[in-house]
Amino acid sequence: MDGPVHVLWVNAGLSCDGDSVSFTAATQPSVEDIVGGLLPGVPDVRFHWPVIAYEVGDDFMAPFHEAAAGRLDPFVLVLEGSVPNEAVKAEGHWAAFGNDPETGEPIPTTEWIDRLAPHAWAVVAVGTCATYGGIHAMEGNPTGAMGLADYLGWNWESKAGVPLVCLPGCPVQPDNLSQTLVALFRHAAGTAPMFRLDDALRPEWLFGPTVHENCDRGGYYEQGDFAPTYGDRRCIVKKGCWGPVVKCNVPKRGWMDGIGGCPNVGGICIGCTMPSFPDAFMPFMDEPPGVKISAVGSGVWGGMISKLRQFTIPTLDEEPRWRRPGRDLLTGHVPTWDTDDEPAGR
Repeated sequence: MDGPVHVLWVNAGLSCDGDSVSFTAATQPSVEDIVGGLLPGVPDVRFHWPVIAYEVGDDFMAPFHEAAAGRLDPFVLVLEGSVPNEAVKAEGHWAAFGNDPETGEPIPTTEWIDRLAPHAWAVVAVGTCATYGGIHAMEGNPTGAMGLADYLGWNWESKAGVPLVCLPGCPVQPDNLSQTLVALFRHAAGTAPMFRLDDALRPEWLFGPTVHENCDRGGYYEQGDFAPTYGDRRCIVKKGCWGPVVKCNVPKRGWMDGIGGCPNVGGICIGCTMPSFPDAFMPFMDEPPGVKISAVGSGVWGGMISKLRQFTIPTLDEEPRWRRPGRDLLTGHVPTWDTDDEPAGR
């Protein structure tokens, strides 16, 4: 690949900018590692991202206009925030980014997507709002908001044949984003293959297991031992946690530098990495459907297993009987020396 890879970050979807804030906490690798060229196999990367840009106004917007005209290549388009439906209102716009140099009018976010996506080497939707619509797309919203997959199409591919990459999370886990971008950069440089995506366009290696499968509290569920209140160390599925059916790696990965993560610090999983969020998971903090049945089953089976383990644990807490001083060898070993004589070293 000749020249740098540009990252055009549009944070003008319907959003709180939480994904931009989250990305600054990435450590494996960090933003500094990527920008500083410290990673093997990764080409020169240049971010055009409001959070770290020192350019302002027209100077900041210049690369976006160059890319829209097909004069900036290659670039990765990153969208943060859900995509509003600009056709469901009489006038104005729901979201915009920069101004049109000829008219001076704001350019709607949807128009930027239309201009940039056809020229992009890859497109990444960052955060649940950008991927599947998120909070802004819940039932009753006035904007007709949707995720980028709904707007571009679930089978959309870039000019390089790269599918739309979705990294959900409210906000996105920072290292999930930094590692995915690095994987894309290496693929662009020809030093790595394209990674596999699941049916929801999430990287499989990040969103394969469920929260429950990676959760520190999973053992308590298996024993039918549930937390009666918040702040308890035991399984919190009865307090409203959807972990058993939500695909997310945060319990294993943590939040920042391996520390934190929703259930790790006592927070229930509300399913923010799933396409059906938030509607299918509301009301939050209520027992999810099916919990009563699964909890009763786990309670009966797990309670029995837990009682049996109470017999096993004491035996494992005692040393074997032969570990004691004396003239008799009690380990079961048949000595080759004369047992009437004291063994060497005694």
